[in-house]
Amino acid sequence: MAEIRPATEADLEIIAAQLGRVPRGVLGIAAYCNLTTPPNAAHTAPHPAVIATTPRLPNGEPFPTFYYLTCPAAVAACSQLEAAGVMREAEALLDDPQHPEFRLAYHRAHRAYLAARKVASPAPVPEIANFSAGGMPDRVKCFHALLGHALAAGLGVNPVGDWVLARLRAENLWSPETCDWHPEP
Repeated sequence: MAEIRPATEADLEIIAAQLGRVPRGVLGIAAYCNLTTPPNAAHTAPHPAVIATTPRLPNGEPFPTFYYLTCPAAVAACSQLEAAGVMREAEALLDDPQHPEFRLAYHRAHRAYLAARKVASPAPVPEIANFSAGGMPDRVKCFHALLGHALAAGLGVNPVGDWVLARLRAENLWSPETCDWHPEP
């Protein structure tokens, strides 16, 4: 399971700026942008990229998206891929009879997602007991959720999330190491 770092007040302010609203149900930060990149003229300071959220929001609403992508630059890049129809390519990978291991790895990613959510917040939420995010385990429905999982869990856990990240890098749309998003002053 990915390390979830407690969110500081500064983190929560940045997340609110990223989302354009007060964040709800934040358990902590699951991934950062620019964490290992030294600040210089081309890069901004580290900032949250993915938060871990409670499976039941403070208002009582069930919320299956445990790893929630918050970095606006990453969100915009995923949206650009989705708008370009790239999701069909990812779906084709799941259905490729030449690579059945890809679908099996995606099923493992689904189980890993559920297990991580349960460890971080063990109180049962029956409404979402078998729901992860992003269409797992059988469809590709949301690059944002799948990239969030890949960033939080690390490479090798979610094959579609890893594929999205590789695609974003290859098309120079976004990477967590070179993200140029920064909060407005």
